[in-house]
Amino acid sequence: MKSKMLVGVVLLAWVTMGWVAHAERPDHFKGLPADTLEEAVKNFSEHNQQLAALLDQGELSAADIAAIHELTYTLENALEKINAELTALADTLEEVHVASEIADGDTVLTKGREYLSTARKVIE
Repeated sequence: MKSKMLVGVVLLAWVTMGWVAHAERPDHFKGLPADTLEEAVKNFSEHNQQLAALLDQGELSAADIAAIHELTYTLENALEKINAELTALADTLEEVHVASEIADGDTVLTKGREYLSTARKVIE
């Protein structure tokens, strides 16, 4: 019985600490939006460059760490959009692959062009 009580107390303390820690977190930024793949890639590239510049300083001030914290929101938004778009891109490529296996030229052309249209936004 004591062990069940101890487990209950530990769980209650753990949950309470989580609530307190969450309440004490600093206000959060929204970051720049990434509504399109082009916007996501642009934000990803630019904000990674900013992150690299800050990290390359070696020592980080409190202001540098705050700037990095703010950068991560835009990077997270960009990665979320890029991930969604690349997941869809993989599906489109699979359609090209399957169509090529059965010599479906029309689908290879249409889906192949669709695939390249999106892929070029990432690599160009």
